[in-house]
Amino acid sequence: MGSVIATIVVVILILVLVLRCICIVPQASAWVVESLGKYKATWNAGLHFKVPIFDRVAKRVSLKEQVADFEPQPVITSDNVTMMVDSVVFFEIFDAKLFTYGVERPIAAIENLSATTLRNIIGSMTLDQTLTSRDDINGQITAILDEATDKWGIKVNRVEVKNIDPPRSIVEAMEKEMKAEREKRAVILNAEGEKQSAITRAEGEKEAAILRADAVKEQRIREAEGEAEAIRKVQEAKAAAIQYINEANPSEKYLALRSYEAAEKMADGQATKIIVPSDLSNLAGIAAGIKETLK
Repeated sequence: MGSVIATIVVVILILVLVLRCICIVPQASAWVVESLGKYKATWNAGLHFKVPIFDRVAKRVSLKEQVADFEPQPVITSDNVTMMVDSVVFFEIFDAKLFTYGVERPIAAIENLSATTLRNIIGSMTLDQTLTSRDDINGQITAILDEATDKWGIKVNRVEVKNIDPPRSIVEAMEKEMKAEREKRAVILNAEGEKQSAITRAEGEKEAAILRADAVKEQRIREAEGEAEAIRKVQEAKAAAIQYINEANPSEKYLALRSYEAAEKMADGQATKIIVPSDLSNLAGIAAGIKETLK
């Protein structure tokens, strides 16, 4: 009976030992295995077996991209302004062995390296450059950290300056400057608007005056053309009448009669003196002379 129990105990121990030797590494992970205290292998995702007692898993490393959000760091710009700047580092581990044996406390090392790099970069800039060159700062820090952490098995994908907090006095001065600049732009815009409005009104008045002058000019031209046309029509009518008379070959009696009618009209006019030939019969002779002239 005792031997049976002992056998069962031994079998159970063997099963437990075998099960403990079976290792399943999950996806996006890497395990660093040591044998007798020395690096043996890096296990990637899948099923693995370790030698009991001799082998042990020294470190379990996640290969996913990780985010390290660091506390704000005091930095001084080139124009002696002290401000608090905090950053976020996005990184991933590409070599579990280097990550395990390359540096003690890798995340703390990245934080310290990020802080010193940030101080060096911002220390060469003025306050205005720092506030307007965030992308440039991010690019410089990323390049420096990525190069420095290669020997630790870490790849820095990007660094983002999350917040820049200048002193309260600087913020108030900047707010006043921005307010003054906005008021200046408003005054300039109002002046430009009034100037443009005055120019538009002047141009409108000028165009209206030109149109009025053109209208008066056109009216006078048309009136002159009308008067000229009327005179031309009258003269044409007179010429036609004279032509008809000449073509009709009027008699001396008709001419004498027309002379009498002309004398009658002269008498009815405003003339104060009328000279009449002593011999009215001479009127016929005058008329005959007119007839010859018209020919």
